[in-house]
Amino acid sequence: MDSIFLLTLVVFIISFILKMPVAIGMIISSVFYFLANGRDVSQVSEIMLTNLESSYVILVVPLFILAANVMNSGSVTDRIFTFANSLVGRYKGGLGHVNVVASCIFSGMTGSAIADAAGLGKMEIETMRKKGYDGGFSAAITAASSTIGPIFPPSVPLVIYAMLSGASIGALFLAGIIPGLLIGLALMIYIMFIARIRNFPAGDRPKFKQFLIDSFRALPALLTPLIILLGIYSGVMTPTEAGAVAVLYAILISLFLYRSMGFKKLLEVLADTVKTSGSIGLIAGAAFCFSYIVAYEQVPAIIADFILAYTDNVIIFLLIINIFFLIMGMFIDTMIMTLVFIPVVLPLVEQLGIDPVHFGVVIVLNMMIGLSTPPFGMLLFVVSGISGIKLNIIMKEIFPMILVMLAVLGIVTYIPQISTFLPNLLGY
Repeated sequence: MDSIFLLTLVVFIISFILKMPVAIGMIISSVFYFLANGRDVSQVSEIMLTNLESSYVILVVPLFILAANVMNSGSVTDRIFTFANSLVGRYKGGLGHVNVVASCIFSGMTGSAIADAAGLGKMEIETMRKKGYDGGFSAAITAASSTIGPIFPPSVPLVIYAMLSGASIGALFLAGIIPGLLIGLALMIYIMFIARIRNFPAGDRPKFKQFLIDSFRALPALLTPLIILLGIYSGVMTPTEAGAVAVLYAILISLFLYRSMGFKKLLEVLADTVKTSGSIGLIAGAAFCFSYIVAYEQVPAIIADFILAYTDNVIIFLLIINIFFLIMGMFIDTMIMTLVFIPVVLPLVEQLGIDPVHFGVVIVLNMMIGLSTPPFGMLLFVVSGISGIKLNIIMKEIFPMILVMLAVLGIVTYIPQISTFLPNLLGY
């Protein structure tokens, strides 16, 4: 690495310390790099726009965001929660189980941990507290269960990873199903034990007729992930087209079937989605430019040579990667991590013969656990903000849940077949 690149990194670190938006920091650093090398600064915008224009698959990101916003604005979340309550609420600690099951269902519509926590979180936490659950436990299990969102298909981070790695989106979506279910199952086992220790209440067993009514009311919402996945795996739609169909379907059921959202509210949702998508587009463009500089300076090759000089053991390499991404996931936005760091490690993944589909699931699972890990996990701030519960109380409760999720991460990391079984079975 030459001195100009090292100074570029210093500029980026200074922008981070000054609390500039990370996208702005990457753009400033890129401009500095091109100026210092005597190159045309207009290349910064050229690289950003060219990569954004050529990345057709990235269109699915704002589409999934819009679908999630429409779902959150309608009564879809209420119906999902009611259905999950009818399904598992009868057991001891039932509302904790409802929290996890509702996240599994909702994740099939949004692919976003933040959307899950913000959409279902307030209702889940308030309902649990009214029924006698500890506020800290209620908020902690909400944050922990929200990590399932980007692991279970569809998944926004897996879409970004597919764009960078060239791995099949269909294969990645299939690969996330079993790990996502394992996270949910592990959290439900933990809830079962803690419910007995703290004597959390069990819900009422619904009558069969009421269960059918709740299921029927939730059915249109429950069909959303089925439409997306069947569309993709039948070959009828690309993932981007499936995202567009999901948006149309969400709007139709919210406007005309559930009648939970008017055209005025729809316009507000569209405006909010445009703002979010614009922010993501700026982050993605800045990361493309920064990644170009990293590649031009042959940083991936340097890092690969450095690591391989000490070990070429896949087990140790995956351990190092897990620790790195887990720590970084506590501090840095998931999309920035994916766009900046994944291109750096992918050449080494190829050299070591690691399945890119398996690696993608491991990385996303890792970053999601980081989102709920103290002291700076983003999900902790989200659930604290919507519930009013102090961060230190939530942190105390979430540590055992993180250990449970880390155990699942270890299993998924070192047993690749957990991720690759379904893609291989269906010929991906």
